[in-house]
Amino acid sequence: MEVLANHLPLAVPASPPPPRPPAPLLPPLTVQDDLALNRPGAALRAKLAAAGPGPVERAITWLLRRDSEWDSWRKGLAGERRVGSELQRLSNRGWRVLHSVPLPREVDIDHLLIGPGGVFSINTKHHQNAKVWVGDDSVKVNHGKPHPYARKSRAEAQRVQKVLGRHCDFEVPIEPVIVFVGVSELKRVATLLDVRVYREREVAALGPLKGALSLEQVERVYQVARHRRAWALA
Repeated sequence: MEVLANHLPLAVPASPPPPRPPAPLLPPLTVQDDLALNRPGAALRAKLAAAGPGPVERAITWLLRRDSEWDSWRKGLAGERRVGSELQRLSNRGWRVLHSVPLPREVDIDHLLIGPGGVFSINTKHHQNAKVWVGDDSVKVNHGKPHPYARKSRAEAQRVQKVLGRHCDFEVPIEPVIVFVGVSELKRVATLLDVRVYREREVAALGPLKGALSLEQVERVYQVARHRRAWALA
């Protein structure tokens, strides 16, 4: 009896990934469009200059002991300055830092850290002497109502990914980060793995990270990220 040989189907080689479309060209960088000139808290400083209270309003608010939106802006500005100073210390390790990166609809990214360890979209929150609990999707300050800080940080990182992916011809790893300023206690749930959470002095932990981007890629990402026009469609 003739035994028929088993005929196994030949393996079909995988199709190569489609080529990336060419990156859109940005116009030559001008002083007006260079975000590297932004100081920490530049967006909040501009808000205070344009719509902040005058001396009389400040005096009345102080006398009545009333909280105001301006107080929130000033506190945010102080927090961004403190975190900006900590991030600047990483520049001698090959990291680049941008502040107040503008997005459409009057939103901005507090800080963008670019270096050998990748790109980090940093959201600063100033809660002086507060006890902070960070969960997978929300944050509670002094056991109060939940704030969607973690979700918003992820959303910001996705917008950064969209912009840098459009203008770079290589994969750019992005991670969201929340930095808390002035807190007395900071607790994180063990399951929160996709958002980094630090106190302001702990951001130095990002300095030793490497292996995600080459020096040439770091410079390319930085040149794109510092250009205001790149963020117009974020």
